[in-house]
Amino acid sequence: MAAQFGRRLRKGAATTAVAAVAVAALSASQAPGVNDHGRQTAADATPSPEASASDGSATGNSPYYTDLPPLKSPNPSPSTGPAPGGTGTTESGIPATVLDAYKKAETTLREAKPGCNLPWQLLAAIGRVESGQARGGRVDADGTTLKPILGPQLDGNGFALIKDTDDGAYDGNSSYDQAVGPMQFIPSTWAWAGRDGNDDGKKDPNNIYDAALAAGHYLCRNDWDLSQQGDLDRAILSYNNSRDYLNLVMRWLEYYRKGTHEVPDGTGTLPDNRSDDGAGASPTPTIPGTTNPAGSTPKPGPNPEKPETPQKPGGGGTTTPKPPTTPPGTPSTPPTTPPTPTDTVDHLEDAGTAKLTAMAGDAFGRRISTRAETEAGKAVAKVRVRFTIVGDTDTTFTGGEDVATVATNSSGVAVAPALQAGEKTGTVTVRATVVGRAVPGLDYKATVTERAADALARTGDAALTCAPGGTFANQVEVKATYKGAVADGVAATATLIKSADDPTVTDKGPYFKDADGKTVRTLTGLKTDAKGLLKLPKLYADDTTGTFLLRVTTAGGATLTVELTVAAAETSSPSPSAGPSA
Repeated sequence: MAAQFGRRLRKGAATTAVAAVAVAALSASQAPGVNDHGRQTAADATPSPEASASDGSATGNSPYYTDLPPLKSPNPSPSTGPAPGGTGTTESGIPATVLDAYKKAETTLREAKPGCNLPWQLLAAIGRVESGQARGGRVDADGTTLKPILGPQLDGNGFALIKDTDDGAYDGNSSYDQAVGPMQFIPSTWAWAGRDGNDDGKKDPNNIYDAALAAGHYLCRNDWDLSQQGDLDRAILSYNNSRDYLNLVMRWLEYYRKGTHEVPDGTGTLPDNRSDDGAGASPTPTIPGTTNPAGSTPKPGPNPEKPETPQKPGGGGTTTPKPPTTPPGTPSTPPTTPPTPTDTVDHLEDAGTAKLTAMAGDAFGRRISTRAETEAGKAVAKVRVRFTIVGDTDTTFTGGEDVATVATNSSGVAVAPALQAGEKTGTVTVRATVVGRAVPGLDYKATVTERAADALARTGDAALTCAPGGTFANQVEVKATYKGAVADGVAATATLIKSADDPTVTDKGPYFKDADGKTVRTLTGLKTDAKGLLKLPKLYADDTTGTFLLRVTTAGGATLTVELTVAAAETSSPSPSAGPSA
């Protein structure tokens, strides 16, 4: 019933008010509660007070479909088939290829970012609201939409103002950006968030596998855990910064969590209502090569050969145009568009970033801060700054991404996410650039050092002794720490040395064996395990007796010297013979 009510909503200014009534009705009819997994229902899932989103978004805050979920169960009756016109069970069903893309993205993210806990139903909810599940599943066998799905151009006329960032490569528009594809990414976001979800070697925003995986990575950035309501709210708001959008996505999320089914590609229900209805914009995303949607009439452009006739105040009749006040032949001044904050940026400045150094595998303690400034040095707020890790490195931002876009605050400062050092040591470059503005980038250098330990200690205190030509009964095991914490993955070397004052390798006494059974007195390439432990191979003794030294060293300067004793077994002397008895 709610779906039929939604389909009967009229375009125009009344849409928002009617939708609000529908939301209230839906809330009243769906009693709040908890499902089998302890999740809140949509009616009870109030966004966290601290939830917020940056000025940027995946979609550029483009329009979206506002149709509400049906009140009936998402699980169809076995005897119910698709109704003519795409209604019936298709209303709750998801086209087969689209559903497969969502589930494949969830599986991939479960391995790549297990702490995110991304449910495929969240991708389905966003896909429903953004494009009506790829326009009802109008995709080919590879998952690419049969025709591109484009949102309106973001020219500031009722929408955000985002000037072209891709030279029309994705949206075909070299003046302004438009949201692209089934998940409605704007080109500047797709440039860093795009993924190859169907393994064809391309990152195509018009492919549902690529777009779904990209949306999953986007929602999982910043170390968000989507099983937590606060992080879930933040992630959804970052996709489209609107509380109405958040509430609507949450309703579809809970609806799909209760169950759904697949329908054939191309048979899904097309939504009717959009958030931009009545604003003079197209009620559906533009699909190149198609006619205008029913009920929408494009605005005619001005006729350059016939000036428009001004209307009287109140809209009644016409008036005779007044003669021009400027002399004939004077060129008219075209209206100018006020500059956006991005247009005023002249350069980027470091905003107090300290020296960036971390050991391999550790998080950097400092974060990169960049300030956007005008030519006069004035800070510019609400500018998107893109931070990109360049070069051959496995260092990433927290969450596994190598690109992050952050909006500058009121002081003109954008703070990048924390860096997570990889295993490759050396210098890492992070480049800051302004999205949508061709100004020189600002490079930051970060240094990744090898894992280190500052202390070594034996894990046991048993004496290390052996008879000549024998095998030491106990193996040497040490534990490495750094500033009191476990030092895992630290490179170490074990050497049998001549003396405490002469650390050169000895040529006699205890020894290790290599894979071929040959004598070895220096071991390299050793590493501590996840608990900081290092257990050395068995030690053997030659025929030389005495006290010998084993020295273990690690990166970072930790050193431990262990004594080894090789001595012949003591023999008991015979007792003196007893004298003759008296």
